[in-house]
Amino acid sequence: MIDLTGKVALVTGSSRGIGKATALTLARAGADLVLNYAKSRAAAETVAETIAEMGRNVLVVKADVSARDDVDSMMEAIDAEFGKLDIVVSNAASGGFRELMKANETHFEQTMNTNVKPLISLVQAALPLFRKTSGFGRVIGLSSHGSHRALPAYGLIGGSKAALESVARHLALELGDEDIRVNVVQAGLVETDSARLIPGVEQMFEHVESRTCVGSRRLQPEDVANVITWLSSPMSDMIQGQTIIVDGGATVFA
Repeated sequence: MIDLTGKVALVTGSSRGIGKATALTLARAGADLVLNYAKSRAAAETVAETIAEMGRNVLVVKADVSARDDVDSMMEAIDAEFGKLDIVVSNAASGGFRELMKANETHFEQTMNTNVKPLISLVQAALPLFRKTSGFGRVIGLSSHGSHRALPAYGLIGGSKAALESVARHLALELGDEDIRVNVVQAGLVETDSARLIPGVEQMFEHVESRTCVGSRRLQPEDVANVITWLSSPMSDMIQGQTIIVDGGATVFA
């Protein structure tokens, strides 16, 4: 059993979907939580109530992770509340589903600023807190198949996820000697509110179901959260700079 008792974990975008599932799974493993949200405070507070009922300490922080000032303020709040930080899950993402030929400079900047830049700024700001725990640190970014496959109306998001995976590898190179592990979980098509906004998503679900190697079960947020929780633990100590695919085997076939 994974035991994260005494660890403090920050999950960005944790009011719903994979972020919510991750926060709850980390809490079940014993971690105290920092729940980050940008707009959905009521939803974040509901998640916080569930975590508090488990006997865990929980802090809810509103912050736009694309803004460095917000990230720095969030780390100050974490330091004041917990005095340290052990785990960062960079989950918050955006971008909108549109064809590249219909994308403009603002769309590009918003997507990269929300999906890529935070992995760097979160780690930069968290490093002093990581060092308070004798160097133990776990950083996990969230990616998708769009990082290496062309999907309809997914060009900007896919490009940002490819950049995220590359940045994670370079962070691993720079921080590995401080016992900080940086990895990425690449999730397949998951049933979440945001996934339902993808054009033609039902056809995509049917296609994925025909290619998985785990029967007919669709990938759930909890499946992804379980892998993130493992990567957050000492059990994954020799996993560094990797992108782990969680998709039920959908990409096994060429």
